[in-house]
Amino acid sequence: MGRMSTPAGTSASTPADAPTTRPSPSTRSSAGPAPALPRYAGLLLAVAIAGAALNLRPVVTSLGPLLDRVRADLGMNPTVAGLLTAVPSLCFALFGVAAPALARRVGPIAVVAAGMGAITVGVLARSFTGSAGVFLLLTAVALAGVAVSNVLLPVVIKRYFPDRVGPMIGLYSMALSVGTSLAAAATVPLTTALGGNWRLGLGLWGVLAAAALVLWVVVLVVRRERVGRGGGPQGAKLPILRSRTAWALALFFGLQSTSAYATMGWLPKIYQDAGVSAEASGVLLAVVMAVSVPASFVLPNLAARRGDQRIFVLVLGLCGITGFLGLMLAAGTLSWLWAVLVGLSMCAFPLALTMLGLRARTPGGVTQLSAFAQSLGYLLSIPGPILIGAIYQHTGGWYLPLGLLALLLVPQILVGSRAARARYIEDEAVG
Repeated sequence: MGRMSTPAGTSASTPADAPTTRPSPSTRSSAGPAPALPRYAGLLLAVAIAGAALNLRPVVTSLGPLLDRVRADLGMNPTVAGLLTAVPSLCFALFGVAAPALARRVGPIAVVAAGMGAITVGVLARSFTGSAGVFLLLTAVALAGVAVSNVLLPVVIKRYFPDRVGPMIGLYSMALSVGTSLAAAATVPLTTALGGNWRLGLGLWGVLAAAALVLWVVVLVVRRERVGRGGGPQGAKLPILRSRTAWALALFFGLQSTSAYATMGWLPKIYQDAGVSAEASGVLLAVVMAVSVPASFVLPNLAARRGDQRIFVLVLGLCGITGFLGLMLAAGTLSWLWAVLVGLSMCAFPLALTMLGLRARTPGGVTQLSAFAQSLGYLLSIPGPILIGAIYQHTGGWYLPLGLLALLLVPQILVGSRAARARYIEDEAVG
C-alpha cells in the first residue's frame, strides 16, 4: 500500500465536480501532517483494516445457526432470545455515538484496537458462561467493540489513505462480507468437527478476533498516534444536524440496513415456504452473501472515481426491487436469479461506506458523519425485520412483507440520490 499520508485540505478522493467553496477554518483538520512511517507501515495498516473487518459480523452471524442449542443449554426464554436478534442494531446505534468523543481523546487507531479487544473478550467469555443474562451482556460487550470500529474504520482509511479511499473501502467491505459469510457457513461444520460443543464453535471466532487485536496493537505501537490539545486528530465539532447530505446518508444507511437484516433473517424461510428444500435455501442465502464479496471490492473503486454516485444508487435499488418482486411472485422459480439480484442490492452497504469517505473534507468530518449516519441508520433499522415477521405472522404469507421490502427501496433510491450528490457536509453545516 506504500507510505501512509494525511490529507491536507481536499484529498485526491475528492469528488471531481464537488463545489470548490473554500472550507472555513472551523472545518479544517487540526491534526497536522502525520509523522513519517516506515515503508511497511501502510501495508501493515491495510492488513489490520482487513483483519478488523473480518471480525465485525461473526459476533452475530456465528450465533444464528447455533441459537437453538444455546437456548436449550442456557435455559434461555423466548424474550431473551428475541433480544439477541434486536441487540446488534441497538448496540451499533448507542455505542457508535460515543466513537467520535473517544477518538478525540485517544485517537481512532487506539479506539479500534480497544474495539478488537472488546470483541475478543466478549466472544470468548460468552462461550463459557452458564447464564443467559451474562451471555446477553457479553454479547453486548462484543457488539460495543463492533460499533466503535464500524464508525472509525472509514475514518482511519480517510486519514491514512486519502488518495486510495475507494480501493481501501473496497478491501474493508470485501473482508466484512467474507467474515459475514464465513461465520454463517462454517460455524456448524466447525462445531460438529469439535464434537458438537457449541461453546467451542462460538469461541473459535474469539481466536480470530484475538489475531486482529494483535495486529492493531502492533499498528498502535508503530503509529504512536499523537493526541493534540482537545483530543485526537478529529478537528472542530460540526453542527452536522444542519447538513442535508448527512441526513440523507443516515436515512440511506437505515433503509439499506432494514433490507439487509430482513433478508439475512427471513430469506431461507421465504424459499422454504415456496417449496425449496432447507438445504437449497441455505445455499441460496450463501449465494446472496457470495455475490456481495467481489461486488463489495469493485463497487467502491468505481464509485470513488466519480464525483456523483447516483447511478449506482439507482442500479442497486432497481436490482433489489426486481429481486423482491421476483421472490414475491415466483420464489420457487428462477430462485438463483432472485438471490443474485437481492445480493447485488445489498451492495448498497459498501456504497454507503464509500460515500461516508467522500462527503467530508477531513478525517474529523468523516468521524462525525460516520457516527451520525451509522448510529441513526442502525437505530432506524431496528423495527424493520420485526415488522416483516409480524406481517408474515398476521397474513400467513410473504406477499405483503416482500411487497413492503420492494416499496422501501423507492425512498432508499430517493434519499440515496440526495446523498450521492457531490457535496461536502462541512459546506452545508457551516453555510
